[in-house]
Amino acid sequence: MDSLIISAKLLFKLARRKNWNESHTAFDDLKKGFKGHEGKLVKEAADELIKQGFLLTKPTGYGLHISLNSRKASEIKSFIKNKLNIEVD
Repeated sequence: MDSLIISAKLLFKLARRKNWNESHTAFDDLKKGFKGHEGKLVKEAADELIKQGFLLTKPTGYGLHISLNSRKASEIKSFIKNKLNIEVD
């Protein structure tokens, strides 16, 4: 599967769950909902999205957590629309 599609699906998953800013989820849980062999691609996509500033990180005592960057909400929604043809509220 194309890495851009995986990135878009990952962003859509977090947007659907409303994981913006203070509402975060465990980095290790990002692979849930993807096929087993896509796990490495999901991690690589998440790392790239962090570098681009689409995802924010929050280190905790029990592991890294991530959330969507609300300052880039319009870019995130546009990316999801272009890659998956899905509107995000």
